[in-house]
Amino acid sequence: MATQVVGILGGMGPAAGADFVRLFVEACARQLQAQGQRVQDQAFPEHWLAQVPVPDRSGALLSTESGAHQPLEPMLQALGRLAALGVQSVAMACNTAHAWHGRLQARFPQLELLHVAEEVARALRAEGVSQAILLATTGTYQTRLYDEALARAGIALITPDAAGRERLMEGIYQGVKRGDLVLAQRCFAEVAQDLLARHGAQPLIMGCTEIPLALPGAPGLAGQRLLDPAKYLAQALAQRAYRQGPPQMS
Repeated sequence: MATQVVGILGGMGPAAGADFVRLFVEACARQLQAQGQRVQDQAFPEHWLAQVPVPDRSGALLSTESGAHQPLEPMLQALGRLAALGVQSVAMACNTAHAWHGRLQARFPQLELLHVAEEVARALRAEGVSQAILLATTGTYQTRLYDEALARAGIALITPDAAGRERLMEGIYQGVKRGDLVLAQRCFAEVAQDLLARHGAQPLIMGCTEIPLALPGAPGLAGQRLLDPAKYLAQALAQRAYRQGPPQMS
């Protein structure tokens, strides 16, 4: 099977970048199986992880000032390194970082920079989903990253109120990023359960790469559909690695 070199822009945070590599390898194995190919070491494509320190994305979106606290320059440098390695398609292992997707893509037109919300919207539309709940960072809500992509696919989005968003941020920053997964799970589950109680059973989009590291398995969510956008993005990157484009949305 012919392959092309692909890349992963990580470091946002490091655990999420490392977990994305696992998801990508699993997606490659499924791709090989779907093509009737043997799953062996030599069949996996060349892929590079740029795990670089990147300033906080949500915090940067709240500031209009330029400076070292802005994440664009480190992401551009990382993309430059990936391009120098012959990478042709790149996935960003961070939802909020997609707020800079347009500027990053414009600076590196020779690369295909995949867009996580577009991949999620494409998959949910194909499944006939009409409504979903989004758990995400303040930055992702602020930029309406998923709202716009899902709206184009005819999918309505349910989001938490201000208190719920603060609770999610507590779970992300005080929980996952500090290694306290018990706190993280409690924060995430409280918000998810509240939204499900008010809106009924809806797919839950875990729209921050830290959330899938803690929410699955939480009490009270048995049987609920939890969607990890990173899995859809990893599948899209695996398709590019094996020289297959995305399915068209009519």
